Amino acid sequence: MFVAKVTGSVVSTQKVETLRGHKLLVVEPYRLDPKDRKKLVSAGRTFVAVDTLGVGEGEYVLITQGSSARLTPETKNLPIDTVVIGIIDRVDVDKKTIFDPSK
Repeated sequence: MFVAKVTGSVVSTQKVETLRGHKLLVVEPYRLDPKDRKKLVSAGRTFVAVDTLGVGEGEYVLITQGSSARLTPETKNLPIDTVVIGIIDRVDVDKKTIFDPSK
């Protein structure tokens, strides 16, 4: 699993039948800053993920990739590689909160 920020969406009116009705998001993975373990920084990549939760742009989410992305009931038979599986409420590292969107 990875922490990621939703940075946009993908609109595709022509796609395989099994993907119709599924919202596609652009997500940017984040990681712990190796120089300052008190914050998250972009990993410098982006992915397109299937949204199973109804998240919006700017939200931080949990994503999973590869064959694990097809293990949820909603994505079981979809040709996907990345899926949003959770919305992040807070990230704690070394007993300190390093990310809390409510603050």
